Amino acid sequence: MELTTLFGIILGIGGILLGNVIEGGHIASLGQGAAAVIVFCGTFGAVIVASKRDDLTLAWKLAKEAVAKPKLEETEKIIQEILDCNRFARKESIVGLEPRISKLSNNFLQSVLRGVVDGIDAKVLRDVFETQIHHEEEKMLGGAKVWTDAGGFAPTIGIIGAVLGLIHVMGNLSDTSKLGAGIAVAFVATIYGVGSANLILLPFGSKVKKYVHHRTLIKEMILEGGLSIQMGLSPTLTEMKLRSFVDKVKA
Repeated sequence: MELTTLFGIILGIGGILLGNVIEGGHIASLGQGAAAVIVFCGTFGAVIVASKRDDLTLAWKLAKEAVAKPKLEETEKIIQEILDCNRFARKESIVGLEPRISKLSNNFLQSVLRGVVDGIDAKVLRDVFETQIHHEEEKMLGGAKVWTDAGGFAPTIGIIGAVLGLIHVMGNLSDTSKLGAGIAVAFVATIYGVGSANLILLPFGSKVKKYVHHRTLIKEMILEGGLSIQMGLSPTLTEMKLRSFVDKVKA
């Protein structure tokens, strides 16, 4: 896992727990099983209703990829492969690239270069692959939306948990021994809902969106590299174009 993500989660949750202790509270008082069941089961139930099954699977897959340690060396490898193909095409021929395509590390790069080798018009090639990139981005953003939807539902479910807790309290006013437990469930449910939304769910949604954006930029970079080869641009100029995308990915 990327260290900044882990550090952020620990800092956020740890800061809240530490603040509770400083104010004289007990960490154990925040552990309420009933509140957890209400908030988390309710939230994920709402997410399941609101999302397609494919989006649910994709959301988990993208989250794991988004929090993984960045692998900029893979992007660098793609750039070097594009530049190698560029040099070969200028020295030999574009058609001569065909035997090299299957050995490339990136499937999208293979597809783009096959289009270049087949002699497809540059405008048609750009339109086809830009459409493909756009559709894939929209699909992946559906996975990101699962996290942001969960972040929107959780606080509201927390309020429902709070209301249920207060209903329980009001129904047992004659039994003072149950008042404290009922009020605890009420307020802890709100903490679970608001806390999970703002410390985990919404940040994960934002991180997945950024990851999707980065993946899209890499594919746009590959497309520009393939078109540069088709236009016969020099490796130096091609590299300058590719590096401009890398700067955006790092941002």
